[in-house]
Amino acid sequence: MSSNPVAETVASLMPRAQAELAELVAFRSVADFDQFPKSESEGAARWVADALTAEGFQDVALLDTPDGTQSVYGYLPGPEGAKTVLLYAHYDVQPPLDEAGWTTPPFELTERDGRWYGRGTADCKGGVIMHLLALRALKANGGVPVHVKVIAEGSEEQGTGGLERYAEEHPELLAADTIVIGDAGNFRVGLPTVTTTLRGMTLVRVQVDTLAGNLHSGQFGGAAPDALAALIRVLDSLRAEDGSTTVDGLPADASWDGLQYDEEQFRADAKVLDGVGLIGSGTVADRIWARPAVTVLGIDCPPVVGATPSVQASARALISLRVPPGTDAADATKLLQAHIEAHTPWGARVAVEQIGQGQAFRADAASPAYQAMADAMAVAYPGQEMQYAGQGGSIPLCNTLASLYPQAEILLIGLSEPEAQIHAVNESVSPEELERLSVAEALFLRNYAAS
Repeated sequence: MSSNPVAETVASLMPRAQAELAELVAFRSVADFDQFPKSESEGAARWVADALTAEGFQDVALLDTPDGTQSVYGYLPGPEGAKTVLLYAHYDVQPPLDEAGWTTPPFELTERDGRWYGRGTADCKGGVIMHLLALRALKANGGVPVHVKVIAEGSEEQGTGGLERYAEEHPELLAADTIVIGDAGNFRVGLPTVTTTLRGMTLVRVQVDTLAGNLHSGQFGGAAPDALAALIRVLDSLRAEDGSTTVDGLPADASWDGLQYDEEQFRADAKVLDGVGLIGSGTVADRIWARPAVTVLGIDCPPVVGATPSVQASARALISLRVPPGTDAADATKLLQAHIEAHTPWGARVAVEQIGQGQAFRADAASPAYQAMADAMAVAYPGQEMQYAGQGGSIPLCNTLASLYPQAEILLIGLSEPEAQIHAVNESVSPEELERLSVAEALFLRNYAAS
């Protein structure tokens, strides 16, 4: 990175950033309070609130959102007449999955091979630290030239909509001229990227019932309807022969006309085993950014160890359906439910319960804020031009903010590049990306103030 006072300040702050991220990662802040103590999420929220207070933020508050979680808000006033920028991140994280599968403990920040490992390092506790670094660098180099609002969500990963509903009930709270969502990621390490589209999602729980109780498979098998087999038939109906998602009535043939994703690079990023083919048709970018994608997240069925020779009376599955911009998530949910009901065999009883939902998002990349970010990225990443990409994941708050503040410009940046392995075991963040993106965000705020 070329000599720049802001960059030099951020570089000097990186040891502090590592220590703070370690503190934040230590909280097991999964917003599933049936499995993880609520006190862990409350502790993380207080940590963020204390950090904002220490940076001079006013009106710092722990907001009790309708889903039973807390979001953290703070306001840092800038010069009179300045523009207002909202900085977003979330402090809740995904469950660690198989803790034994981690090379080092998931809630203990560990430096290894030039990366920092731990749950939430990239998604998205690192985003909280990124915002703090950017603001500290500006304060050390002439001051923050805009009014800044920070909102750190406590249940983004659960998709329960707490902050969305709170924002709708308090529309003035998050009003801003521009919104920077710090929960996306570069296309690859070292390639500055803004995300211009997000897929929406719906999450449903499916239960199939066929019998009053389990039966002996020798005595009744062959005639008694097996609920687990019926569920497998339903799940199989959601994919074509090539693995493409097939939900009756849901379009699945759109194309992506932006940055393309090389197939071999994708195989490497996704760690696809040798000899195993990719699923779907079209380009990789078509499949992950422009088309729907169904995923079976879990199935309730007897484990192999300890299984008995029984015909199963009931079976359940949790299904995620990602939908591209242009597809209404509520409409997709109805189509998914109708598909499941239509493809349930043998007259089995089926119940579909919606668990979560979020709309897809498309940004206006022609807005002035994007030019300010492109100029900032050019300094933070010398020799690189800012790229525009999609993201297969969902950030439900984006559409809520776009609806509440239609004149606001929304940019998505972040630390979740492919090597980060967010949502998987051994999640990590590149400290170099954290440093460069913090510089970019600081310079963006300065450029945007002058635009």
